[in-house]
Amino acid sequence: MCNILKDFDAQAASNYKNPYAVDVIRTKRRDLVYGILHTDVLLDLLIREGVMTANKRSTILTIRTRSDQNARVLDILEASGERACRKFFHPCLTLAEPDLYRQIKTYVESVNKCVQDTRRQLIGYLLERETEGLDKITDKIVPQTHEKSQSLFTTEETKIIRPKKKHSIFVPIENLENKPPQSLLEHLIHRIATDGELVLLEELKDIDINTVNSSNHSFLLHAAAEQGHLSVTEFLLQKGARLDKQDDEGHTALHKASSRGHTEIIRTLVNAGAPMYTRDLQGKTPIHLATENDKWQSVKVLVKEEAKQTESHSQDTFLHMAAMEDNWKMAEGLLQAGAAVDAINNHQKTALFYAVTRNNEKTVNVLLNAGANVDYDVLNEAIKLNQESILRLLLDSASGALSEKVLGSALFSAVRLNHKEVVAALIDSGANVNMRDQQGYTPLLLSAELRHADVFSMLAAKRAKLDATLSDLTSALHLAAHGGSVPIVETLLEKGINPNIPGPGAQTPLHLAALSNRSNLVGLLVKAGAQVNAAAHDGLTPLHLASQQSHTDTVIQLLQAKADPGIKDRLGRTALHWAASSHEQSCVVDLLLSANADPNTSDNDKRTPLHLAAMDGKLDAVVSLVSHKAKGGAKDMDGSTPLHYAAAGGHASVISALLQSLNNKGIEERNAWRKTPLHVAAEKGHDSVAVLLLEAGAKINTTDHSKDTPLHCAARGGHQEVVKMLLGWGQDRHMGQKKKADLQATNNVGKTPLQVAENGDTAEHEKITTLLKRKMFLIK
Repeated sequence: MCNILKDFDAQAASNYKNPYAVDVIRTKRRDLVYGILHTDVLLDLLIREGVMTANKRSTILTIRTRSDQNARVLDILEASGERACRKFFHPCLTLAEPDLYRQIKTYVESVNKCVQDTRRQLIGYLLERETEGLDKITDKIVPQTHEKSQSLFTTEETKIIRPKKKHSIFVPIENLENKPPQSLLEHLIHRIATDGELVLLEELKDIDINTVNSSNHSFLLHAAAEQGHLSVTEFLLQKGARLDKQDDEGHTALHKASSRGHTEIIRTLVNAGAPMYTRDLQGKTPIHLATENDKWQSVKVLVKEEAKQTESHSQDTFLHMAAMEDNWKMAEGLLQAGAAVDAINNHQKTALFYAVTRNNEKTVNVLLNAGANVDYDVLNEAIKLNQESILRLLLDSASGALSEKVLGSALFSAVRLNHKEVVAALIDSGANVNMRDQQGYTPLLLSAELRHADVFSMLAAKRAKLDATLSDLTSALHLAAHGGSVPIVETLLEKGINPNIPGPGAQTPLHLAALSNRSNLVGLLVKAGAQVNAAAHDGLTPLHLASQQSHTDTVIQLLQAKADPGIKDRLGRTALHWAASSHEQSCVVDLLLSANADPNTSDNDKRTPLHLAAMDGKLDAVVSLVSHKAKGGAKDMDGSTPLHYAAAGGHASVISALLQSLNNKGIEERNAWRKTPLHVAAEKGHDSVAVLLLEAGAKINTTDHSKDTPLHCAARGGHQEVVKMLLGWGQDRHMGQKKKADLQATNNVGKTPLQVAENGDTAEHEKITTLLKRKMFLIK
């Protein structure tokens, strides 16, 4: 002992009264360099304690010899300071090299005799750590088997671990090799739980039962549940074992118990709050594993426990899951175990609904055989997916139990979806082929409107009434003609339906074909006897309707079928009137004119097609009508000419075309209010049109029946741009001696344009007032 003290005094003479861990490492460096046999294990422990990094570990292990590796470890420890050196001794060296640790501890104890304050020495630190219980726990699990303490890394074939009590655990050596001490400790504790050694578990102190696991990360509760150790399971639950922990396969303790059929443990876990619907890495819940392993008692327990859950309807039940997965075997087992066949989830859906949704026919059979209720939602789901075979299963199962309303709703759904075979199945099962929905449609009328020819044929074959109509007298032929379904129209005509059957407002199917531009049906209907010039209550013929919509192809077909373009409707308008006022650009006006339509025929208001074309700014129609000798000076019942209409609409291009056709004549034509086109343009604020009219010779100061000039009209309407143009007219030297606007002209109430503007109440009126005053030199 004196020699030891001399060695220490020689290397740390100044510190011998206060030996820190770093001093001990320096003093016993040689012993440590050659005494550490498990460098990699030691490094792992140092990393766990936060003393070493994984990168440094990798670097150290690349050094060729173990002694050089150990020397490098000691260098790093010295550089890291006292705290790191202390952790090196305890717990790292304690666990990795217990023999070497005891040698170092004996040395430090001998040095301690010369020191007064043990709390500041390494020995004080070691004693304090050892009282925390790690050695005590280790000794209980791994007691000494020889007089001299052995390393945990033994080479014996099998190590017999004998605790002080009567229990014994046999651990094969292959399970202990290459394990760091802490891993070995966890492994041994795990074996205790696996073997159901409750007494040993109760003796363990300061162990986090939620972190201790085996090599495949199976936790203590998992081990106890899998092996069926109820008392250990209950003990672990009392100690706070987590029920949601999952191992490397995603299994919870409930998965383990369910797969092994340990029913009492299943009850215990579920009552403790174990999640029943957790899925493992393969997407399987505990009940899946119980089913796969034929643990039907486990299934029964789980089903019973599920039924007890107050929130059983807040999510999918086991039976819902089986239905979704088409796991008919599991569904069958669940039902035999007492699962409620018609249980609903938070979406108010049953398992049968999901089996149908996913086209799981086998599961559907199982559920139906167990008495599952077939409601409208289930039927409709089969219809939506066009699952005829499943639908027939449902209908057969519910034979006589489905109301006429449910069957009827299902039938209409099938018609909408154009599912011919499903329609047949529903009718065969008792659905009324001629029933009506809330809008008055029969299935046949609906199929005609939707142009579902195959379904229509099926309904006709099932004796649906072909002459059924809606409340407004719309027939299937009207609907098919409007929709343009040639097959349905042909079928109805072949079945003898009247092609002139009157519909809403006495419109025939040909009216609707014309309105919808179904040119391919015109010849078909006319050939079957449709009257091409039939007039509805409003006097409109099919040609009127086609012209109104600018349906060129249909107009051609109707004209070829001898449609009369001279027929007038209740407004006195011909097809040409409607074509001229159509908002669509087309050649219908030319087609009608080529068919000898009269361009100068007038309607009830004495308006010709040219009036209407000018009013809507239809330049092409105006040009065509004028070229076919339409009268540009024709007057309506108010005395307005097409030029008045074009001026009111501000259609400059039409004004130009009309002026050209009239050779600028008729520009001073007055209507019933003695207004010229210039009055109308000024009144409506169309300055560009006003310019065209003035350039064509319109008189700037002409007056209407109220003695208003165009300037009065523009001022009254607040049209600043027109006022500017009129004030500037005749001022351009290039315009010659044209007459200027008369600023002093008074109307029949003695008002000048200025006074008219002053009576206005908008900002535009104020601006016009200022313009006129400046023009009259009343202000600068």
